[in-house]
Amino acid sequence: MSTQSPIQIGWREWLALPELGIPAIKAKVDTGAKTSALHAFLVEPFERGGRLQVRFGIHPLQRRKDVEVFCESEVVETRMVSDSGGHRENRYVIRTPVGLGPVSWPIEITLTNREEMVFRMLLGRSAMGAQVSIHPRVSYCTGRMKPSMLRQLYPQAQKIKKD
Repeated sequence: MSTQSPIQIGWREWLALPELGIPAIKAKVDTGAKTSALHAFLVEPFERGGRLQVRFGIHPLQRRKDVEVFCESEVVETRMVSDSGGHRENRYVIRTPVGLGPVSWPIEITLTNREEMVFRMLLGRSAMGAQVSIHPRVSYCTGRMKPSMLRQLYPQAQKIKKD
């Protein structure tokens, strides 16, 4: 990241994962989570050039199973992660740039099924570092997504309700 002062963010923000083809996803900023987590389904490992890769689907919009994006990424490692309920799960870890407002930087993200969770992504504290300053009482410091913007980004989503 090239800016010297941290970007101001709230407890939830719209961010982008451009290398995964995700132009917008609402994330909960979670300082209680060490690692970032991304909703993934149909997770399928495979090898390419002798390196472990993973193919997976994402439902990037809350409460919308009809909007799907399919991604591929190199696996950095697999890691045992405990969720907020204390359940342990071995997850694939990928590394990809995150775009938040005017800046972007690479982060590690674990893949897990968050279908029943309100937020499709958690931005954990290891992804934030000195890049961000969190204001826990506010939301969308880096900008709010209007339904018309989401319809442009995800044309398959005909009816997007107000946030």
